[in-house]
Amino acid sequence: MDDAPDPRFSVLCPQGPSAVPEIPLAPRPPTLSQRRVAFVWDFMFRGDEIFPMIAEALTSEFGDMEFVSPETFGSTFGGDEHAVLDELPSKLAGLGVDAVIGGVGC
Repeated sequence: MDDAPDPRFSVLCPQGPSAVPEIPLAPRPPTLSQRRVAFVWDFMFRGDEIFPMIAEALTSEFGDMEFVSPETFGSTFGGDEHAVLDELPSKLAGLGVDAVIGGVGC
């Protein structure tokens, strides 16, 4: 009798099919140098501390950049969140934003 384990086996993936259709990503700028970047935030957890650190790191990496503060858009959580999110695309376009950093719970 052969006690060697059978090298054939089946694998069952517990992940089910996606319920949400995949959406292609927007084109990315080749560099963030001389770009306008918006911070979008839910005003819940430490964005006021974290965003300045991100801005400093990005500026040291890419040089001349401009940042749009989350106060420009309003909170993405609670109260007027639906209005804030509905208006977000037009505000971003109107401000000439090249990239968005959604932070801390967005």
